[in-house]
Amino acid sequence: MSNDFDHLPVMSEAIVELFGTVPAGTVLDATVGGGGHAAALLERYPHLHVLGLDQDPMALEAAARRLEPFRGRFVLVHTRFDRLAAVLAERSAAGAEPGLVGALFDLGVSSPQLDRAERGFSYRFDAPLDMRMDTTSTRTAADVVNRSSEADLERILRVYGDEPNSRRIARAIVAARPLHTTGELTALLDRTIPAPARRRGGHPAKRTFQALRIEVNRELDVLPPALDDAVDALVPGGRIAVLSYHSGEDRIVKARLRHHETGGCTCPPQLGCRCGAIRRVALTWRGARRPSAEEVARNPRAESARLRAATKLETP
Repeated sequence: MSNDFDHLPVMSEAIVELFGTVPAGTVLDATVGGGGHAAALLERYPHLHVLGLDQDPMALEAAARRLEPFRGRFVLVHTRFDRLAAVLAERSAAGAEPGLVGALFDLGVSSPQLDRAERGFSYRFDAPLDMRMDTTSTRTAADVVNRSSEADLERILRVYGDEPNSRRIARAIVAARPLHTTGELTALLDRTIPAPARRRGGHPAKRTFQALRIEVNRELDVLPPALDDAVDALVPGGRIAVLSYHSGEDRIVKARLRHHETGGCTCPPQLGCRCGAIRRVALTWRGARRPSAEEVARNPRAESARLRAATKLETP
């Protein structure tokens, strides 16, 4: 296999700097992809090891090649990050240290996945409607498109794609079924979306393809518990960093980090906390950081990235 997963990791230098102060131990790369971020961390910090998870077998093969110079300092596991707690329990039972000194989540679909036409992620190529990140799973985008009710399709497009024409598109999909290829779906969207909407906001298929990919892979469903498990596993002084690429992901990341920052306290701010909530993390900065203009020029797919981070606190 060629190095199809060789690509520029987003905000790599910012990520590397974030983990510069963590103690010696294991950093989780929850979406290891081609191993770009993991390689940068292992090269910079000899005291760190990496536990890399990915549901895409092709990504894991590419990561193994990329990380070969660091043999003995990384472990790769074919799984989705919502199984983090189980993976850590299995490792602990086998004698590995149970805690993490860092956790990195680089969400969304990678450039190599988009660029492989047969994966069906992109509206730029005509291919089967697939969009599975885990190619060993069975549910595809064709299943979602051809078996979902009109109401469910409308919800998927509206919630996961922020698609303003969700109702019109859902109705058109149901009327045109069955649809089997990305080309068929793209052509339908081009006919269905009003001309003024097609002339703004990028390609008219972008939101629909994003929404279907998220639904097929249950990306937003599994994110909150995975973030919570990662915070649970961090040792004091450990750090979590999350790169998200659309508003739904970023809202979840912001909410979960805020929950752990406040300990879940719901007391009125003017009265102070009286519920005994315990802060678990301190935010590294307020808001989300963005890639520099120079990075976006080098890697246009970094443009939508948002980076949030927090450090685990000592708790009683």
